[in-house]
Amino acid sequence: MSFSSKLRSGKFLITAEISPPKGTDTSPLLRDSALLEDIADAVNVTDNQRAVMRMSPLAACSILQGKGLETIMHITCRDRNRLALESDLIGAYSLGIRNVLVMTGDHTSKGDHEGAKPVYDLDSVQLIGMIRKLDQGFDLCGNELNGRTDFCVGAVTNTILNDVGLIKFRKKIKMGAVFFQTQAVFDVRGFAEFMEKTSEMRSRKVKIIAGIIPLRSESSAHFLNRVPGIRVPDDMIKQMKDAKDPKLEGMKIAAGLIRELRTMCDGVHIMPIGNHENTRALLEMAGLL
Repeated sequence: MSFSSKLRSGKFLITAEISPPKGTDTSPLLRDSALLEDIADAVNVTDNQRAVMRMSPLAACSILQGKGLETIMHITCRDRNRLALESDLIGAYSLGIRNVLVMTGDHTSKGDHEGAKPVYDLDSVQLIGMIRKLDQGFDLCGNELNGRTDFCVGAVTNTILNDVGLIKFRKKIKMGAVFFQTQAVFDVRGFAEFMEKTSEMRSRKVKIIAGIIPLRSESSAHFLNRVPGIRVPDDMIKQMKDAKDPKLEGMKIAAGLIRELRTMCDGVHIMPIGNHENTRALLEMAGLL
């Protein structure tokens, strides 16, 4: 069953994130993906995450799909104008990639290429709309395509939304997003409030997949607490500080979060700090395997 079919079926989904290699050696990509092949419903492949140059997600997705994994290709507005975005999307579809996750993309000033110019020809809402035009068989200017796409389109959101954030969330749904993957969730009560705030605009068709980052140390908790849209509660930071085995404690916290979130949302998205060597154990601890 395809990822889009699983979305519609109501199955509780497991997705996991992988970064392409910084170079041509794909062995780390293949090692990490092999850990996920029988536990993830789809594997997300990032697009120059944090504006750090890596292999094209289109190429990495194609490699993973050749190994039998279904992928969700990240596509940002930062590095491509509308021509390049359309070309990459049509190319991705032709290579068997059926799922995309749309985002604005971190500014180049945060990355590893000083002086790189950001593009931002379209924003994430406009990009979703453009993909839906490709699905209808037309490019952004209304020219007819020789063969249309049929993407399952997702978007990203944090769960601490002000009025402007809620407006953007609604616009993404209106443009055609059918699932959202969230920033890392540590505050269950805050997540419940987010689900309540967005329930009317989501209806049953738009699915929410909650982001999970297993903490590895007290310092990682403090770092994530400084990321916009993420809140790590003080008691959780204290747990990490007092833990004899911080990595194990972080997994226990993540497993507990998954158990609580399972009744509120449509799936979890695992984003480890590092590789996926402990993802299976985490899902077993959470009762998902």
